[in-house]
Amino acid sequence: MNREPATPDLVAVRDDFRALEGYHSAQVDVDVRLNTNESPFAPPPAWLDDYRAQLADLAWNRYPDRAATELRAAIAGWHGVDVGQVFAANGSNEVLQTLLLAYAGPGRTVVVFEPTYQMHAQIARITGATVVAGQRNEDFTLDIDEVRQVVTEAQPAVTFVCSPNNPTGMVESPEVLDAVVETAPGLVVVDEAYAQFSSWSALERVAEDRPLVVTRTFSKTWSMAAARLGYLVGPSWVVAQLEKVVLPYHLDAAKQLAGRLALRYVDDMERRVSQLVEERGRVTVGLSDLGVEVFPSGANFVLFRLADHDAVAVWKSLVDQGVLVRDCSGWGRLDGCLRVTIGLPAENDRFLAALAIALDVAPARSTGATR
Repeated sequence: MNREPATPDLVAVRDDFRALEGYHSAQVDVDVRLNTNESPFAPPPAWLDDYRAQLADLAWNRYPDRAATELRAAIAGWHGVDVGQVFAANGSNEVLQTLLLAYAGPGRTVVVFEPTYQMHAQIARITGATVVAGQRNEDFTLDIDEVRQVVTEAQPAVTFVCSPNNPTGMVESPEVLDAVVETAPGLVVVDEAYAQFSSWSALERVAEDRPLVVTRTFSKTWSMAAARLGYLVGPSWVVAQLEKVVLPYHLDAAKQLAGRLALRYVDDMERRVSQLVEERGRVTVGLSDLGVEVFPSGANFVLFRLADHDAVAVWKSLVDQGVLVRDCSGWGRLDGCLRVTIGLPAENDRFLAALAIALDVAPARSTGATR
């Protein structure tokens, strides 16, 4: 069948963009969606009632508070820091982008440790920075000697540590983080999108005399993925630089309101986190019982490896059964791996039952295959 040639670009894109691909996650119409690490819970009804009521009072014909003062003050109060140490943006990805626009860019280097969240390197390259990737151990833990060697050689302007790490779920120890901060010559960014599910937080390490920032999101534990709201806590001198970079009025008034109100429902959030942590343990045991390799997780997802089956075939079988998880098997060093978000108990039961069927029908992996 003959196909029409693609229409050529009328204007050439940047040369360094030609090899880049966008960040994608499969969107499939299924009954059980466990692929994007969202919260399975809707926001508290009381929050929704408050939000609807206060939306009526917004001055829709006026620009929002450019500095998001009330939202930042509410976040600062929750974490016990000064409002000048908080920066908020449209999801934690915009926080990362603003950081890299301010501190990375052409002629500068950004260090990541693979496998990790792909957007760290993606956004760094978009800003024109050079990305240097260190490697995690075979069990995906972060080795202090590897950290020291990579940052000493690369002399990065920005070093990323993701904890709990996406997609592996590993939580970095305080000792590892301290080693990174002590060794890295530039800014250290700890991505804590899943921090509430973890045993500890790097927030306790943030100080005015330390080049360390911690990024967070409302998308997971706050049940607000649709709102796209994130923030960081760090030294006030970092926040001051970010305010030079971010576009004016970047946070709309409705989003600022949603974030402020969410912080009135910390108890609800913590109860949901406890429930998901309990379910995470149950899913982990269920996966182990099915004979797959399960990696320890401090997040709201679990990474597992199918050593004896074709991961793509298993993923397709799950989709055919109405269950969508994340296929990570084509990512570097994640051969044979799938990742499942922790859902409601019934959704987790559905996943485990579907996986048992998929493992029965999926072909064994070829020992000579490469990915």
